[in-house]
Amino acid sequence: MRANGRRIDASYRLQLGDIIRIPPIKMTEKNSSQKISVAPSNFFTFKKLFEDDVLLVIDKPSGMAVHGGSGISFGVIEQLRAQNPSWKFLELVHRLDRETSGVLLLAKKRNALIELHRQIREGLTEKHYLVMVKGEWCNAKQHVKLALNKYVTASGERRVAISTDEYKDCKSMLAHTIFKLQRSWKKFSLLDAELKTGRTHQIRVHLAHLGFPIIGDDKYGNFEINKQLAKTSSRINLARMFLHAYTLQITHPVSGERIKLQSPLSKDLQKFMDGLDKSLDA
Repeated sequence: MRANGRRIDASYRLQLGDIIRIPPIKMTEKNSSQKISVAPSNFFTFKKLFEDDVLLVIDKPSGMAVHGGSGISFGVIEQLRAQNPSWKFLELVHRLDRETSGVLLLAKKRNALIELHRQIREGLTEKHYLVMVKGEWCNAKQHVKLALNKYVTASGERRVAISTDEYKDCKSMLAHTIFKLQRSWKKFSLLDAELKTGRTHQIRVHLAHLGFPIIGDDKYGNFEINKQLAKTSSRINLARMFLHAYTLQITHPVSGERIKLQSPLSKDLQKFMDGLDKSLDA
């Protein structure tokens, strides 16, 4: 959606006199003869972290997109809808990158979705990620406030960068991340990243700009290091980005109870950490 000729996100508050443009919505008639393009036998069984009448929280695996698009016809949301045809409503409350694993929150009622979006917009939720970077992180706690710009490369790929004059035609969005050091090795550091804003690729771009690329990040990371870590013959190896959404705190949209949703570190990431502990040169 655009306001006054500029693209806006969920944090923008409409003002009197704003000129709003809503993209056209293509509607297609439902056809009872249409069938799911993916066979039920190929469905992934998601681990449920929490479920009640209005919420569904799953442990999203790395490598799976949250929704279809950009060459992907069947994402998490499409599969869950197909697996639960009796549900009248199911929508993503937030998104995770395809490569990111961990807590993914969905709403089973429209009023719950609206309330949770309000909490996100007003900064009433709390999101924490575990991230492994290349390099020796020194500060126990560090606030990073750097504006981000979305842009499109010459090849048509969508990217995000720290705001500079080079991208002055794009709308700059302030992004705030708090990093806390959890563990360190000779060449790697494990950080807790708390999102105070929810910009696209925020953690990845902030860390890359600071010179601490996330290992396994194929967009903003160090490609030579990623190539070395991907070798199965190596004592320590990792074939994906080390970014995991491990906790999300919200206020339940119906009961008003404060709840903490948590996903344990996935097996491949834990195995990599165990390998670092055993390696003398890591």
